[in-house]
Amino acid sequence: MTEYLNMLKNYVNFQDRTNVRGYWMAFLFNIIVAVILNVIARIITPLFILCVLYSLAVLLPGLGIAVRRLRDAGKEWYNIFWGFLPIIGTIILIVLLCKPSIEDNGVPVV
Repeated sequence: MTEYLNMLKNYVNFQDRTNVRGYWMAFLFNIIVAVILNVIARIITPLFILCVLYSLAVLLPGLGIAVRRLRDAGKEWYNIFWGFLPIIGTIILIVLLCKPSIEDNGVPVV
């Protein structure tokens, strides 16, 4: 939950770094909240707007944490565009987001 809150607090921070655990824990919590909201929206149809509002609210924080994760893996921000390619692009982006952290001198952090 802490990583998720950090994602929301640093929503315009595209310069720092985020480790693998921080990214994936925030991603997991984000998915859990989205699934819960979708279940509620399926039961109570007028609450579908909650799903839309939540998706819009976490769009910029999600992009921010992904860019920070790519920076931590030693990749440039524009690698985020791999996600626009249907299948292979998503796989490439997941592989890039799973790479280990790189120190400033290029040595992987264990």
